[in-house]
Amino acid sequence: MAPRGWEVVQAEGLRHPGFWLPQDGGTWLRRRFGQVEPLPWDEPVQHVCWYEADAYARWAGKRLPTEAEWEKAARGSDGHPREYPWGDAPPTRAHANLGGGTWGPSPVGSHPQGVSHDGVWGLLGDVWEWTASDFRPYAGFSAFPYPEYSEVFFGEAYKVLRGGAWASAPVAVRNGFRNWDFPNRRQIFAGFRCARDVR
Repeated sequence: MAPRGWEVVQAEGLRHPGFWLPQDGGTWLRRRFGQVEPLPWDEPVQHVCWYEADAYARWAGKRLPTEAEWEKAARGSDGHPREYPWGDAPPTRAHANLGGGTWGPSPVGSHPQGVSHDGVWGLLGDVWEWTASDFRPYAGFSAFPYPEYSEVFFGEAYKVLRGGAWASAPVAVRNGFRNWDFPNRRQIFAGFRCARDVR
């Protein structure tokens, strides 16, 4: 873990994702919208900060994907410019968990029509995904829906999130949409996926 990340984890006493409640005997509950319920093991993890995501990836012998790697996984390796991982058709409930109707992430594998051209599942919806990248401009980037929504936040203080969450409006989420936040934020609907180098 990066030294700053370790400082945050130690200072804030982070031991598990936000709203998880450890119980005697190794079982877990979670608090969700004021209700306590059993922790579902088949959902993507959410309410983790970038430091926790980075630490887990390193512990697992992997890493967080860069923003460019995430977008390449979403667009596909054949060079076809897709608006969404599955193509250009707008998202439906068969493609992704968006729009807030479920009040949380879906079990992993719930949206087979949303699989990318290269076979990557769950790139849009369920949880925003932390990337390894700082929020900066890149060639061809244009602000959407207006410059003050993104450009004023460029810099190393923010990390990029991709993919949208279960509460995100479908009209706002696509392969190229960028979100960002401070790396110590846990209250957002953020999770992550791991990447590794090909040998």
